[in-house]
Amino acid sequence: MKKVSYYLIVLISTFLSAACSKHPSLPSSYTQLNTEPAIWPDYTGVTVPPNIAPLNFLVDDVDDVVALVGEQTYGGQANKVQIDEDEWHEMLASAKGKSLSVTVYTKKDGKWSAYKPFLVHVAEEEIDPYVSYRVLPPTFVGFDELSIRERNLTNFEETIIYNNHQITQGIEGQCINCHSYQNYGTDNMMFHMRLQNAGTMIVCDGKLIFVNLKTDDMISAAAYNSWHPSLPIIAFSTDHTMQSFHTREISKVEVMESASDLIIYDIKNNRVQTVLNDSLEFELFPSWSPDGKWLYYCSAHHEYRKKYEDTDELLEDYKTLQYNLYRISFDAASMTFGEPELIYDAVAKNRSAVQPRVSQDGRYVLFAEGPWGLFHIWHTSADIQVLDLQTGELIDASPINSDRPESYASFSSNDRWILFESRRDDGNYTRTYFAYFDKQGRLHKPFEVPAKDPEFFRLFLRSWSRPELMKEPVHVTPRQFYEKALTEPINVGK
Repeated sequence: MKKVSYYLIVLISTFLSAACSKHPSLPSSYTQLNTEPAIWPDYTGVTVPPNIAPLNFLVDDVDDVVALVGEQTYGGQANKVQIDEDEWHEMLASAKGKSLSVTVYTKKDGKWSAYKPFLVHVAEEEIDPYVSYRVLPPTFVGFDELSIRERNLTNFEETIIYNNHQITQGIEGQCINCHSYQNYGTDNMMFHMRLQNAGTMIVCDGKLIFVNLKTDDMISAAAYNSWHPSLPIIAFSTDHTMQSFHTREISKVEVMESASDLIIYDIKNNRVQTVLNDSLEFELFPSWSPDGKWLYYCSAHHEYRKKYEDTDELLEDYKTLQYNLYRISFDAASMTFGEPELIYDAVAKNRSAVQPRVSQDGRYVLFAEGPWGLFHIWHTSADIQVLDLQTGELIDASPINSDRPESYASFSSNDRWILFESRRDDGNYTRTYFAYFDKQGRLHKPFEVPAKDPEFFRLFLRSWSRPELMKEPVHVTPRQFYEKALTEPINVGK
């Protein structure tokens, strides 16, 4: 009986100790400051979805930190504040449509300071619960380490969709890219494999197929892509891509196309159809409207002075390659397209607009805009823009842009959240950011994807590239993708 009592006391003591460490006490004496704290990541004044993972953060150059989040305290772990997931989601549920107050207390050289409280606004609308992205080191010519992963945004769970180490042999490796989904679901999805075991992995109605998306009439194998919202067809660009590396400019690399066309691939009938193939136009980045009646894209006009696809000429004139935004109508019954319609003249502003994505209500077009070219994630002055198709004018996108590159923006399935990648953290690695886009068409301060350890992205020397939101996780396993990649891809017909 005494032994049972002893163990019960130990158990209670352990529980109380854990509870105390989980919810540290606020300092009894401190100096009140009239400024908000400088926290990392910067979550001060942001608007977040009510289903997002905890916004854990740290404070630099302090010995200890405690934060009062709502009515609960967290911290006591050197300079980091890590919030209990269950308690956080309870707080978000209670604050939905309102705000959470956060007060930060820091200790330095034995003395405590209290900062002015800041608010975290909690929107009514949720965000799609998953995001997928490529993870890759800062390299340009090799693919020795590359994976496509997915993250559950409601917590911190990350899983691998496919890793090129499953099949890579040799120093060139296997490139995997251009993952995309139909209507944010994963029963219809795709990504490309390049070099070793080359082909395109397509999941159609849950069935996995491996396709060689290249015919003799095409410039190259299919590249940038977009799923039709209701039909089993995918729009692609097919292009000759080249890279050039800078020795003096702050931008590290230029990516250019020496030729580019648009096609669609009919999955059920295994057939390719040409959409646009003007030799004087570089058509890129196809993107369907959510109603399936329009195909948006960007195009740069270029007339070779000497010979077609003169790469030396392109290297001399790369700053003159600027893209406008266009769209063409699509008739699903006849599988025919209309004539190109200019919707945004970036060239007239001495700019280049690429990567269009249309909102679910069809009113807005997101795109990346830079000084020239198509690969804006390396252009320091590149920003995200939002075009209002009703007015023909750009809305104020300054709340989400920085003095470093932003690119690859897209809408959530309910149009209330914008996802994009940015190099604003350190100028080298792309990170995933979200911003609230309210019903009045206003953008709010963006926030970085939460990490369980708030120092994670400072120490993670890899980029999160080309993020895509999803309503569900990918159901096909990495092993199934690997086994299919070992088979011969089926050849596409015309």
